[in-house]
Amino acid sequence: MTTRIDTRFAELKAEGRAAFVTFVMAGDPDPATSLEIVKALPKAGADIIEIGMPFTDPMADGPSIQAAGLRALQAGMTLKKTLQLVRDFRSSDNKTPIVLMGYYNPIYIYGVDKFLPDAKAAGVDGLIIVDLPPEEDAELCLPAMKAGLNFIRLATPTTDDKRLPAVLANTSGFVYYVSITGITGSASADSSAVSAAVARIKRHTKLPVCVGFGIRTPEAAHDIAQHANGAVVGTALVDALKASLDADGKATARTVGAVADLAAALAQGVHEAKQAAE
Repeated sequence: MTTRIDTRFAELKAEGRAAFVTFVMAGDPDPATSLEIVKALPKAGADIIEIGMPFTDPMADGPSIQAAGLRALQAGMTLKKTLQLVRDFRSSDNKTPIVLMGYYNPIYIYGVDKFLPDAKAAGVDGLIIVDLPPEEDAELCLPAMKAGLNFIRLATPTTDDKRLPAVLANTSGFVYYVSITGITGSASADSSAVSAAVARIKRHTKLPVCVGFGIRTPEAAHDIAQHANGAVVGTALVDALKASLDADGKATARTVGAVADLAAALAQGVHEAKQAAE
């Protein structure tokens, strides 16, 4: 079974370029504006879109993404409405892969048996659940794969060669390499360290490796895209969104454009990078 993620990476490989992967929070700053932003991202050059599922206790997220989740929750965003957002996006875009990223708790409360078919029907292609280790694969990972969704795992600088096979065992779609230790948005990625890490992961898997955390500028995105199969940008886009809001934290006429314009500049950085030979 081939997902939209698999198809997109096959296309990119044929083109000899890396993926530009964007992250935005579902429902930030409100559900309607959030949908407009997600719709604008493919036109701006996003190859894959990660959509955050707002959660009250996002322990791996830095202040920017935590604040985005809070804005979304205050605007009434729920997991059900997040799936509706994907459904609405799919009415005009059936190609761009969508990955839901977040924590297990909201899915657990929704009910795994209900969530997986609902997510698949809405047009979700993959899941990144940051607080479910491989030891818990029976909980969500294996049922997700059965339902036809990619389950994308995070590898970090502290994931050693002994641990890596466990992390990769049931991973599909791509591997998300977290380039820095710590929370999102807290430091900058070092391209030479990333290059070595990507090479190490590739010794264990044929899956594409995308790198995220610490990429904020087109130059940084360009550097990473030369060493990895994809560059993931989240915090910088969320910060651009926040900077466009009014004094009450509400969307303005500039909000969608602020995110799309930065995404376009970052996409150009990624797409101009030549892929290192596999």
